[in-house]
Amino acid sequence: MAREFARRFYDSKAWRLTREAYINANPLCERCYRMGRIKPGEIVHHVEHLTPENIDDPSYSVSFENLETVCRDCHAKEHPEIYGKTDMEPPRVGFDMFGNVVRIDRGDSHGKAED
Repeated sequence: MAREFARRFYDSKAWRLTREAYINANPLCERCYRMGRIKPGEIVHHVEHLTPENIDDPSYSVSFENLETVCRDCHAKEHPEIYGKTDMEPPRVGFDMFGNVVRIDRGDSHGKAED
């Protein structure tokens, strides 16, 4: 899920071509591979995260030097704010009185939904 300031970039032809070329050259999760595991890569990740200040700088946004292919698990470890995971556990959810799915606070042992 792209942050608002980055949506235009991730929809750009420059990013699509860069991503395709990079993942074709590096199809395995580079982090898993360094630990001796062979796992397909799914996401081209910016090592130095994009910010509003550097997103228009090609040395950050489309340079192979700032990219790595990662699997979803490795990407989730890097971005718990995106995946809703702080310790690689899926977020706890329940239902409110209207049947809507709601997050349940991890610290609440009684299953009370967060406000």
